[in-house]
Amino acid sequence: MMEERSNLTHMMKLSIKVLLQSALSLGRSLDADHAPLQQFFVVMEHCLKHGLKVKKSFIGQSKSFFGPLELVEKLCPEAADIATSVRNLPELKTAVGRGRAWLYLALMQKKLADYLKVLVDNKHLLSEFYEPEALMMEEEGMVIVGLLVGLNVLDANLCLKGEDLDSQVGVIDFSLYLKDVQDLDGSKEHERITDVLDQKNYVEELNRHLSCTVGDLQTKIDGLEKTNSKLQEELSAATDRICSLQEEQQQLREQNELIRERSEKSVEITKQDTKVELETYKQTRQGLDEMYSDVWKQLKEEKRVRLELEKELELQIGMKMEMEIAMKLLEKDTHEKQDTLVALRQQLEEVKAINLQMFHKVQNAESSLQQKNEAITSFEGKTNQVMSSMKQMEERLHHSERARQGAEERSHKLQQELGGKVGALQLQLAQLHEQCSSLEKELKSEKEQRQALQRELQHEKDTSSLLRTELQQVKGLKKELRELQDEKAELQKVCEEQEQALQEMGLHLSQSKLKMEDIKEVNKALKGHTWLKDDEATHCKQCEKEFSISRRKHHCRNCGHIFCNACSSNELALPSYPKPVRVCDSCHTLLLQRCSSTAS
Repeated sequence: MMEERSNLTHMMKLSIKVLLQSALSLGRSLDADHAPLQQFFVVMEHCLKHGLKVKKSFIGQSKSFFGPLELVEKLCPEAADIATSVRNLPELKTAVGRGRAWLYLALMQKKLADYLKVLVDNKHLLSEFYEPEALMMEEEGMVIVGLLVGLNVLDANLCLKGEDLDSQVGVIDFSLYLKDVQDLDGSKEHERITDVLDQKNYVEELNRHLSCTVGDLQTKIDGLEKTNSKLQEELSAATDRICSLQEEQQQLREQNELIRERSEKSVEITKQDTKVELETYKQTRQGLDEMYSDVWKQLKEEKRVRLELEKELELQIGMKMEMEIAMKLLEKDTHEKQDTLVALRQQLEEVKAINLQMFHKVQNAESSLQQKNEAITSFEGKTNQVMSSMKQMEERLHHSERARQGAEERSHKLQQELGGKVGALQLQLAQLHEQCSSLEKELKSEKEQRQALQRELQHEKDTSSLLRTELQQVKGLKKELRELQDEKAELQKVCEEQEQALQEMGLHLSQSKLKMEDIKEVNKALKGHTWLKDDEATHCKQCEKEFSISRRKHHCRNCGHIFCNACSSNELALPSYPKPVRVCDSCHTLLLQRCSSTAS
């Protein structure tokens, strides 16, 4: 690979040198038929193909250098026109032909060196297409890019239409680079002149590149200055905005304080209004009771007068019809209250069913508790047995150790006393060793049994802890049951109280029903005005404000319409009432005018 790279760089140098010499002799404008130019493209193609990775597909293996050349379009936007024009050419059907056309167009634009420099600078992208030891991945690639800068002096007029770029054979013709000695001696002066001209053109091309880079840097500096000024303006605007937001926050805090003060004042006013309304309600209740007694007296007197008032029978028939409608409405109210009573009873039955379910659950929990207590007692018995067996094993261990110590002492004494009976003693010692080994085996087995027992003990302890937690849960369930029983008792008390209240309300309703019937009969007998119902009026007749808890309803005793406290705070003595009663403002002014006109 190294030899191939060096050979290709030398061939590129020779081809560029021959191309420049021929161009200087011909006037620096070249056509597609120019042999050194064709050989230059062949050498360039060999350089780009060096170290290319083979791509496998369904059709077969492909090895084209047009893939890395397509990357220039992404890295350098100026090369987009070349790529689009190459793709749009209908004559080109292979990737090799497109790559050759791309090289032709880049040379005509005098930017072949620039585009290849961009590719060589981004070697991490070229690693997809080239092997690590390829020419484009090594330093020779930069050398070739430097050599290609000299070609910017040339003017190439190449026509792509009609040329068969797909089927051209890329073979290097070495006959162009083999020259006679005489030609070399005769053309030394010509070469010097061409070298000077080439150096001059190279310096001009470098100056052009430097001026372009300086212009780009100047535009970047201008853009950065503009962005800096914009950022400063945005910063000043943001600081102004922060100051304004802080001022708005301060204003909002002040407004919140004002609103809080106003709400507190309004709450105090509503409290005062409710107190006043309560007092007026009490007064009206007393007046109604007194009015009821007075009405009864007047009724007795009117029963006597009814015989004489035969002409008013037609009016009383209409009054009876209205009273029947009112009775129907009251019956509807009573039916609704009965429905509420039925619903409350159903709720009571549901509560009872829930209590029964809870009682059954408690019984089940108690039975499971008893079973768990029995299991705990059985586990405790097992643990006691295991502990006793452990103690027995420890006692056996102690006995075996003592026997072993005694045997060792005996053997030592026998060795001292009987020096001549070594053989017999050795036999006894061997027996003793066997006994010791058997005792050790027994000890090991006992230790294993002890470990197994300890494991069983640990398991029993875990089960006992689980049972204790279950016991605690059962205790919690018992507490919940007690709480539910307390809630049941409280609900039963509430239901009883509600039933008593409903009974009292039924009695009061029946009494008030009778009273209202009597009052309406008296009022309609005495006056021709209609007594409006509370449900029909939602707004005050005079000020048209909506009724609420603080703004209560009040009937005018003269016209029968419903007003608020502010519009019906006056009191006057009417012919049907012995004492002064509540009258609206309009009736008050009318009655005063009548009184003044009668007095005059």
